[in-house]
Amino acid sequence: EDKDVYIYEGQISIPNTYTAGALGTRVLSSLRDKKQILGIRCPSCNRVHVPARSTCKDCFAQLDECVEVSDRGTVLTYTVVHERNPCQPVEPPLVYGVIQLDGADNGFVHMLGGVEAEQLQIGMRVQAVFKKERTGSILDIKYFKPLG
Repeated sequence: EDKDVYIYEGQISIPNTYTAGALGTRVLSSLRDKKQILGIRCPSCNRVHVPARSTCKDCFAQLDECVEVSDRGTVLTYTVVHERNPCQPVEPPLVYGVIQLDGADNGFVHMLGGVEAEQLQIGMRVQAVFKKERTGSILDIKYFKPLG
């Protein structure tokens, strides 16, 4: 009605901090300190979720039993990214895969590396490659490479 509209063109910085919580801290610390990937087992349906979560997505039970899963797994699907996005951890071309780790009942998204895009296959066996300097982030896993 009698109000002016102001348009601000530009970017506003809105810094934020993410707190991993008790479960996330345990999982990320294990990754950083031991190169150990933890999932969480549901006491009701016995499924192991990776990444760990506090509630079972299948039966809604509360979860608190961390279990070690393998650093090896199977590529369920993948995509190749050619366009740059500021949220991506590395420059394109970049390959993301959904990887089901041995010992887990679901897949999770991470980067694939050490392989040309033409060589990628669904069902390919892969293993985690850890960074030398780890900080307590899921990116402490540099990527998953094909097994020999």
